[in-house]
Amino acid sequence: MTCFTRNTSIAYCSTERQLTSVCSTRLATLRWTNTSPGSKPTISLAGTRLSEHICGLKYFNVYGPYEDHKGDMRSVVSKSYEQIRQTGVVKLFKSYRPEYKDGEQMRDFICVKDAVDVTLHFALQPADAPGGLFNCGTGKARTWVDLATAVFDAMGLPPKIEFIEMPQQLQGKYQYFTQANDAKLRAAGYTKPFTSLEEGVREYITGYYLPREG
Repeated sequence: MTCFTRNTSIAYCSTERQLTSVCSTRLATLRWTNTSPGSKPTISLAGTRLSEHICGLKYFNVYGPYEDHKGDMRSVVSKSYEQIRQTGVVKLFKSYRPEYKDGEQMRDFICVKDAVDVTLHFALQPADAPGGLFNCGTGKARTWVDLATAVFDAMGLPPKIEFIEMPQQLQGKYQYFTQANDAKLRAAGYTKPFTSLEEGVREYITGYYLPREG
């Protein structure tokens, strides 16, 4: 790559869902859970070998303004707002594991402004700064019920949540808990606090969706 010979910093990203394991020695050890261009595993492998040049960020569950174009890949914050406006109810998957109650499956939700700030932290570093692969998440998992409740609260409505059956094809693959380990991120000098789920959802709903209602 030209950037390696020109001493240029690189900050690239992938989602926690897409990149499930990374090894520094063999491309064959990279395992993907959905289809992605071949350049992603290649650059992820390069990032582990040439860490002085590359910073890779694994985004967790990002939400925030201007994601409408993503359709079904939008965050559940966006989908919940739409469901509430159309039906007054948010639908969440039931749990099929006894240690988790319905809707209490957990994710690490990160506000898009924080994800951008983390990205810029690495992108603006000098080319000789230490690199590697870093998690981009808050380090604090929250439940889907927490998220849905935050959306209702931001809209000034009492929570009304319905639990529905999970599609059969998802039941054996569904992740019940994801949470970023942010120790490496903090050790790399990123010290800013992350926006709480309640604050981030409130800013999103009141600053983006509600004004659009006219």
